Amino acid sequence: MNKQRFRVVITDVYPTDTLEPEREVLEPLGAQVIPCRCVTEQDVIEAAQGADALLVREAKVSARVIETLDQCKVIVCCGVGTDHVDLDAATRKSIIVANEPDYCVEEVSNHVMCFLLACAKKLQRLDAVTRQGRWGYDILSPMGPIQGETLGLVAFGSIARRVAQKAQAFDLNTVGYDPYVSAEVFETWKVESVSLEELLRRSDFVSSHIPLTRETVHLFGEREFRLMKPTAYFLNTSRGKVVDEAALIRALREGWIAGAALDVLEKEPSDPGNPLFAMDNVILTPHSAYHSDVSWKRLCRLVAEDVARVFAGYWPRSLANHTIKEKLTLLDP
Repeated sequence: MNKQRFRVVITDVYPTDTLEPEREVLEPLGAQVIPCRCVTEQDVIEAAQGADALLVREAKVSARVIETLDQCKVIVCCGVGTDHVDLDAATRKSIIVANEPDYCVEEVSNHVMCFLLACAKKLQRLDAVTRQGRWGYDILSPMGPIQGETLGLVAFGSIARRVAQKAQAFDLNTVGYDPYVSAEVFETWKVESVSLEELLRRSDFVSSHIPLTRETVHLFGEREFRLMKPTAYFLNTSRGKVVDEAALIRALREGWIAGAALDVLEKEPSDPGNPLFAMDNVILTPHSAYHSDVSWKRLCRLVAEDVARVFAGYWPRSLANHTIKEKLTLLDP
């Protein structure tokens, strides 16, 4: 493989990207690392021609794109989510799809805790009124004590488990909902397993960690927000489309819930006129919970290593389209 050159296309490269980790891993193996900036589906189709591997950050790799990939062996999603890649189409084409679920556990769990504490202490509102010259406490109530309150975790993967651990250090009670996780796992992390309805009714903070699938689109809608306490906060660092944004806006306007902190939105970037931008009980960040200088370098190296692993005949560390194992035979990593 050292003598045989192969092409690795990165679909989403910004001018500030050095691609140093990717090149450091792949070029000694004979790879040509090709940076692109794909915005449209057609951009991806054109960039991917002749590619042996794709590294995909944000670009949508649809069934139409995948049908044009004649020699691609692996698509690596540069992050946790895989909703921007058509997994079924990739499997039909015998293309492996991988993702990197654990590269930013600390960063995202820290972001959730920042959201929780900022909401609980109304930091955004207090900062604003202080800058206006108001030195008072009239906006403080209602404000809970944090300790003894309840955090509800919707989905209980690696990030949610780390959030639970950090929240427990603040003496928060933790409950969780995840039909795919065993009672033993919940018990290990000292989190009470409950139904989604019970979680919404009991929690003072509801934190979404669910992946975006056909089943989870608009999982949080009018019914779910009406079940929450009027003093509760909704936190989302997962995917914007798991929330019916119109229902959330109504819940915030009409006081069904106290506020929200969102790292993700249904449309990214959102329209400038989005009502969420004008609400003083909403904290917004630009899908950045995953980021630190360390986590970004780690991610760039991990995705390159997964490409190298597949070309050496091994499965990637985290396989997204599991049914492809019925079609291909590789070695375990």
